[in-house]
Amino acid sequence: MTGVGAGVTAGMASATQTSILPEGRMRQSRYPAGTIIRPERGPGQGRELHVVTTGLGSSLAYLLSRAERSVNRGLAAALAAEDVTVEQWRILRGLADGRGHSMGELAEAVLMPHPTLTKAVDRLVDRSLVYRGHDPADRRRVAVFLADRGAELLARVEGGVAEHHQVIAAAYGPERTEQLMRDLESLVRALDGSAGPLPLPGHARS
Repeated sequence: MTGVGAGVTAGMASATQTSILPEGRMRQSRYPAGTIIRPERGPGQGRELHVVTTGLGSSLAYLLSRAERSVNRGLAAALAAEDVTVEQWRILRGLADGRGHSMGELAEAVLMPHPTLTKAVDRLVDRSLVYRGHDPADRRRVAVFLADRGAELLARVEGGVAEHHQVIAAAYGPERTEQLMRDLESLVRALDGSAGPLPLPGHARS
C-alpha cells in the first residue's frame, strides 16, 4: 500500500519510486528505465501501485543481458587473481572432462563465435593451460584438451567461483536462485529445441 504522496524519478538505467506508506514511513523502489507507475485505489487506505514496464525494461533480451552483466562482473572479480577472463574460464570448464573437443563443439558450448574462440584458445595455449592435439576418435580432426596447468588453475579458482554463487544465492534467495537456473535451462531447451550446450563437469555454477 502507498499513501497519496508518491513520486517517481527516472534515469537512463532505472527509475526510483518514493512512496509514503499509511503509517507515515517512506519507501523507495527501483524499476527499469521506462517503467510507468500508475497509482490505483486499493481495498484499504491509500493507493496501490500498478507497474507497467515499457521501453527497454519490457524486453526479455535486455533484462537477461543486464542480469548477465551483473553476474559476470562478480565472476570476473573472482577470477582476476589468476588473470583469467570469464570467457577463458568457460573454455577451461568445457574441457575439464578430459576428452578433448573440436573448436566447433567448444564454440557452441562456451557461446563464443569461432574467431573470438580461436584467439582465446591461442592465449590459453601460450600459457600452457590447454593444448591442441589429434582427436582420439578421429585422428584427422584437431581437438583442444585441458593441460595439467589448466586443471590446476581450475582447482585454485573453484573456491572463488563457489563463493560467487553463494553471494548471488544470498542476495536473491537460494531457492529462487535454483529455480531461476532451472527456468533458464527450460527456456533454452524450449527455444533451441535441443538438450543444450556441452555439459560442464564438476557442477560449478555461476
